[in-house]
Amino acid sequence: MRVLIFFVFSFFAFQEVFAQLKTDVIIVGGGASGTMSAIQASRLGVSSIVIEGTVWLGGMLTSAGVSAIDGNHQLPSGLWGEFREHLYAHYGGPEEVQTGWVSKTLFEPSVGNSILQRMVKEEKNIQVFFESRWSDVKRVNEGWTLKVTTKNGKTTTIEGKVLIDATELGDIMVALQVPYYLGMDSKSLTNEPYALAEANDIVQDLTYVVTLKDFGKGANKTIKQPKNYNKEEFAGSCDVSDPATLNKDNNDCFKMLTYGRLPNNKFMINWPKKGNDIYLNIIEKTPDEREKLLEEAKQMTLRFVYYIQSELGFTNLGIDFDEYPTKDGFPMIPYHRESRRLQGKSLFSLQHVMTPFDTPEAYYRTGVVVGDYTVDHHHYKYGNAPEIDFVKIRVPSYNVPLGALLPKSYEGLIVAEKSIGVSNIVNGATRLQPVVLGIGQASGVLAALAVKQSKLPSEVSIRDVQSTLLDHKAYIMPYIDVPPTDPQFKVLHKIGATGVLKGTGIPYKWANQTWFYPEREISEYELMQGLRLFYPELESNWNASGEALTVKGLQEILAYVKKELTLPEIGQTLRKEGFRGPVEAATLLTRRWTSVLLDTHLQLFDQHVDYKGNIIQQK
Repeated sequence: MRVLIFFVFSFFAFQEVFAQLKTDVIIVGGGASGTMSAIQASRLGVSSIVIEGTVWLGGMLTSAGVSAIDGNHQLPSGLWGEFREHLYAHYGGPEEVQTGWVSKTLFEPSVGNSILQRMVKEEKNIQVFFESRWSDVKRVNEGWTLKVTTKNGKTTTIEGKVLIDATELGDIMVALQVPYYLGMDSKSLTNEPYALAEANDIVQDLTYVVTLKDFGKGANKTIKQPKNYNKEEFAGSCDVSDPATLNKDNNDCFKMLTYGRLPNNKFMINWPKKGNDIYLNIIEKTPDEREKLLEEAKQMTLRFVYYIQSELGFTNLGIDFDEYPTKDGFPMIPYHRESRRLQGKSLFSLQHVMTPFDTPEAYYRTGVVVGDYTVDHHHYKYGNAPEIDFVKIRVPSYNVPLGALLPKSYEGLIVAEKSIGVSNIVNGATRLQPVVLGIGQASGVLAALAVKQSKLPSEVSIRDVQSTLLDHKAYIMPYIDVPPTDPQFKVLHKIGATGVLKGTGIPYKWANQTWFYPEREISEYELMQGLRLFYPELESNWNASGEALTVKGLQEILAYVKKELTLPEIGQTLRKEGFRGPVEAATLLTRRWTSVLLDTHLQLFDQHVDYKGNIIQQK
């Protein structure tokens, strides 16, 4: 960073005033994605400035109080996995954060913030403006300028090369007049079988979360009865039946509360069924209008808290006024489940999740973020709810295409958080915390490569972004059985992203799956089918059998594409990667060792793809 102006962490303050500040990447929003964007860019040697309206980092993870991680427990991708390891270290291991049944990773929001603050402080290339507002964002020559006003009224102009919209509601897109979608899509737009005939502007319910604390037996922390309280508003809130697993255990008030039980006898109150969800479509409102309307959301939560205390009898549970740096005990921001959605270079829709290998767009080849959570929409409080049975939408795990982070026809901007180019239905899966953290990491890689290569973000090779993510232990394919500890982690993900060897997707409860099955055999025919994507000349070759692939079978197939491999060459490649045993003509090749040989000798991943996943044939 060439000039230092203002860098504030919650534990110290420092200020100097300059007329202008320069950086490589401007990140608006220090939430889940914005924080990870900055960390990842810094680790690639690129400077960034983060503009954040609160005094915390982490957004929905922390500042909104949604500190129960939804999904990706078996996909500890990149910075999400690193953040989780910090939680394990703080609390004493994985078992210590499995305190509630909605998640296997729950934590106190203040602890999450302190971890993120520390992670950012350890990076030398990041500056953060806390309690600050942005304005007057402009595209200037091949870069950006943006004004920032701090809490004390000081205004500074920041100049940068790449801009990332990591706001909670896609507000930068609006300021730049970048086209976006809002609400539920029409089937004519997305071609989704579950989409409505006509679009509307209905978004998901939001929630103003609050953290309660168990003050012990005999304590009475009952709050004053809120205005307009009516116990009938929350009748039925103890229904804990699970539509995804057909669990009919449907009347357990204590279990309802332990849904979001946090460490140290605290409780996340974020309950959808007759709880504190509320329908407030404030996305298109001004910041001041939003703030006024959000008082309704706080009142909803206070009424629910009073119901828990006075009607359900949990008087020992009281608002933890020490959890957040606020006077009213609430988090700094609400939990927005839905935002504006970018009209991107890719429109990631339901069919791309359900049947990724059978759509005209091969988006799976361009994946940069993975997720396994099911399609989860909250429309309990709208009233006349949309006629979509979201629970019946069963999907495998998936990867999000890079094109969803880039505007279709606007250059220099990267869009993150929940505002990426997905359909309304798919947003119900991509809005969850680990996916948004991954979106941030991918944004940071893309921005850093654009700066280092002196290119626009849209000009950076998709394969370069994917390869860099793999170097940083981030998944590009949603393989439950190929973790970063796998010795061939990068190779197997690369081959999967070519489409030559495909994974098997399975809808499974609330944690969907995709398996690569590295140790399984592969047939000659399966390999031939995959290689036809890269070698059209194989279309006329029908000499591949359904028999298991051997070294000799691989040699014969590769001979058709004029790639002669000797037995010693194959043996040397396999042993270098850890293969044990004889390498002979009759040696059977698993999907793992086939992948190693393909990656080493054909370099299929090195062939570029476009934003639709089409392979760009080398001339």
